[in-house]
Amino acid sequence: MPQMAPLSWLYLFMFFIMIFMMFNLMNYFSFMYKSKELEQKKNMKLYTWKW
Repeated sequence: MPQMAPLSWLYLFMFFIMIFMMFNLMNYFSFMYKSKELEQKKNMKLYTWKW
């Protein structure tokens, strides 16, 4: 079984690090927090008080 040159291991390592960083960045920026103010406004619309 032939062995890889050390330079190839370095390129492979950098390639996986770059993919890992891109994956983490995409997950970080694609997550959206829900605003509590917006949620409270939605809940207030649900209550229709009839006195």
